[in-house]
Amino acid sequence: MRDQLYRINPDRTVPWNGLPKLPIDPAIYRDLDVYEGLGKAKAALGKLQGRSIAIPNQGILVNTISLQEAKASSEIEHIFTTDDELYRAFSDDEPPVNGPAKEVLRYRESIWAGHEYLEIKGKFDLEYFETVYRTTTEYADGLRKPFAQTYIRQGGSGPNAGKPIYTPPRGEGLLEDLMDNLIQFVNEAENPPLDPLIKIAIAHLQFEAIHPFRDGNGRTGRIFNIHYLVNSGLLDLPILFLSKYILQHKEDYYAHLAGVTQRGAWKDWLLFIFRGIELTSEDTFQKITDILSAKDAMLRLLEKETRIARPESLLEAIFTQPFTKVKHLVDKKLYAENTARLYLNQLVELGICEKRKISGNHYYLNLELYRILGS
Repeated sequence: MRDQLYRINPDRTVPWNGLPKLPIDPAIYRDLDVYEGLGKAKAALGKLQGRSIAIPNQGILVNTISLQEAKASSEIEHIFTTDDELYRAFSDDEPPVNGPAKEVLRYRESIWAGHEYLEIKGKFDLEYFETVYRTTTEYADGLRKPFAQTYIRQGGSGPNAGKPIYTPPRGEGLLEDLMDNLIQFVNEAENPPLDPLIKIAIAHLQFEAIHPFRDGNGRTGRIFNIHYLVNSGLLDLPILFLSKYILQHKEDYYAHLAGVTQRGAWKDWLLFIFRGIELTSEDTFQKITDILSAKDAMLRLLEKETRIARPESLLEAIFTQPFTKVKHLVDKKLYAENTARLYLNQLVELGICEKRKISGNHYYLNLELYRILGS
């Protein structure tokens, strides 16, 4: 019955100009399994929000977790870089001119660009989506033109590789109309109100189905997810990222997207997203706990074994990013250059950091933070 409540895509090889506008029929998601999955996701998300408040400087968590999100999201688009390359590029004063690390760091920049945009504007609009898209891709255009022959094609190397599996809407004024509808849906309160997690699950699929830009739609859509959760008041800062979950279940993600467009299988999609929010919240909660425990243990060690001045500030600095340089501590006006070098070398002697010489520069790797982020 629910499958009949949503107009499906009859031919995946032609533009789906009949993409239904939002909202969808409430009967589609009024289901006991859906509400059970929703409840688990909300409980895990609320637990994460409560735990994140325990970190005095949440920028530490945003910096580190967002780098891993950027890496995972880029891998979904077949953009690969190593943790070492990424963290070292992030720690350098001049980011890489090109290559995968640059694209990953650009994704992280997009997270902040969109977050700051919403802090000022307070709501979503087309300029928000174009800001995230342009920052992510470095393209200067906006919505794709009606003449753009855009297809979503089967990946891999199998017999169906390269064949269209979905063709997004195409036509004069059509994308503008669909995006206006999506923006109205995410900004306006329903009567009765729709739970934000149901809303973002629906809105994310709609954005991907519209596929408004000629590139970067997946990355833009995943950034949109977290910004919506923050803008809805469920999180203070963008610290929950679904890309790792999507990467681990990539085939399921695309199968569930296609399930909605081709069969109206909304329930499977909603349960998939709720499960992702639940597991990602639990994983991020554990990372916060591990980071706090590691910092506390290191602080006790420094206070017992060293005479380092302002050890709390030193630890906050080395937990802001995995690779630290002497210059970082000097620029923060924590210590003079010689003192900063002395203290970082003491961290090496204590086994807290590992000193690496790369391209003539010395980096100090926070081993425990590196392990936590990679887990």
